[in-house]
Amino acid sequence: MPGMQGPSSGPGTAWTPPPKPGLVPLRPLGFGTLLGSSFQVLRRNPKASFGSALLIQALVVLVTILVVGVVTFFAVSRMTSATPEEEGAVVAGGIAAIILSGLVAVVLSFAATALLQGIIVLEVARGTLGEKLTLGALWRRAWRRLGPLILWTLLYATAVVVAVGVVGVAVALLILQGDALIAVGIILGVLGSLGLVVLFFWLFTKLSLVPSIIVLERARVFTAMRRSWRLTNGYFWRTLGVQLLVSVIMQVATQIVATPITLIFGVGSSLLFPTEVAEPEAADLGPYLALNGVLLLVTVVFGAIAAVAQSACAALVYIDLRMRKEGLDLALVRFVEHRAARGAAADLDDPYGSTAQAAAENPSGSPWA
Repeated sequence: MPGMQGPSSGPGTAWTPPPKPGLVPLRPLGFGTLLGSSFQVLRRNPKASFGSALLIQALVVLVTILVVGVVTFFAVSRMTSATPEEEGAVVAGGIAAIILSGLVAVVLSFAATALLQGIIVLEVARGTLGEKLTLGALWRRAWRRLGPLILWTLLYATAVVVAVGVVGVAVALLILQGDALIAVGIILGVLGSLGLVVLFFWLFTKLSLVPSIIVLERARVFTAMRRSWRLTNGYFWRTLGVQLLVSVIMQVATQIVATPITLIFGVGSSLLFPTEVAEPEAADLGPYLALNGVLLLVTVVFGAIAAVAQSACAALVYIDLRMRKEGLDLALVRFVEHRAARGAAADLDDPYGSTAQAAAENPSGSPWA
């Protein structure tokens, strides 16, 4: 931005570190800072970040169990009590009902994931400026962008399903042609699967900033996709590496905790029900359900932690790339200085939105153009 000077720009001026009003210093971020700050979000404002993730994860699990469980119970009851004449239609209807109930749970999961991404993006953005919003304030702000976030999540999931479906159908058609093409189908399946993995990681990396852009810049979905693609140019491996590492750390931590519980669950089940034929007594169901409950609780808690860390990592990568390419750090420093001078930031422009507008007017990406 013209006229703005960095913290050590004057000749003969001693170097001073960039300000750090909140989560991260207001300068381009190193790899270690990106990694560590992704988990620091949980400690800095746990009620708003972890509380939101835990509430959303628990709600999704509870609704899924209720919807799928109730529909499955009635469908199975209807199928077992059907007469031989109506058995075929009842079985088909029951299976269709169970599938539809699962789709309801999937759509709910997409909406919950989108809402959580918006909440964590806002928490990271405001936390970078030293602000600590309440859970209610974050939910109200994220709710305004829920529609575009859900649309983006559905588009992304649909693209993945279509790509997998195309490869699967092609392999199945080849195998069904007979023995002569089975080997070709298997080779195509292996190569197609490897290609899908590469394609997934490529698109995931190039489009991983879309939720941040939708929320902070209030952009439309396709505008956010184009902008995410441009921001990650030249930083593909860095963007992929830090997000992949956070995901691996969370997966390893989850397995470390969940594996002993799973082993206890297996041993406990065999002790409670030593034979597969024997019907469990009602009195034995208490410990069995308790073990299931503990395993479910661990899954929900670690799922919430992983969701916060991964969403926070993507938001931090977005802020870092805008600092490097658009001089966002200068805009954030100016915002913090003006806020300190005036005692309030209510009448100041949002630095994330204002610099995005400047970037649109300056396609070269240089903050000094």
